[in-house]
Amino acid sequence: MSTLAVVEEILRETAIPMSVREIVERAGARLPSKSKTPDTVVARDLSMDIKKKGEGSLFVRTSPGRYTLRALVSQTDPVRSVTPQPMSALATRKPAAAATPARPVAGRTDTAEGGGFAG
Repeated sequence: MSTLAVVEEILRETAIPMSVREIVERAGARLPSKSKTPDTVVARDLSMDIKKKGEGSLFVRTSPGRYTLRALVSQTDPVRSVTPQPMSALATRKPAAAATPARPVAGRTDTAEGGGFAG
């Protein structure tokens, strides 16, 4: 059984979006890979399947690091609706440094808050 077949089985059993770690823990010995990093293998296989097949993939990324079956997304009720996110969503986030204003340096008077040079 392939990695994606095991993942599909687990997501079908739970019927909720799951993190890669949760999928791997639930899969246990069912995963065909004997890799030391099964999380990486599952994440890679899911990402590649979604990237290659697009809308034809059985899987959908619901939020960073969380996946579910595409068929389950269309069956959810509107109150608990899961919106698939594009794989490029992480690239559009603003860096954290841009969100915080710069602090004035103590003792300097050449900043806007300090009033500038008094000559």
